[in-house]
Amino acid sequence: MILPNKHINTQNSILGIGAVLLSNLQRPQTVTQLWENANKVPEIESFEKFSLALDFLFIINAIELEKGLLQILKK
Repeated sequence: MILPNKHINTQNSILGIGAVLLSNLQRPQTVTQLWENANKVPEIESFEKFSLALDFLFIINAIELEKGLLQILKK
């Protein structure tokens, strides 16, 4: 479910959903704000996929939570 394979399209994988979330994080946002924006994307069908993708992005150090705002990790 994390990576695409012959049964899971890229846009439906956690990796693909993470890419969508990163594109929506051009400015720092709360989790609620990001969910409200990302909820409109058809690939993100549920809050479960949304939260799994956020977890994945946090684990690979792509995003951080600072003062209640999610933002892309600056390297």
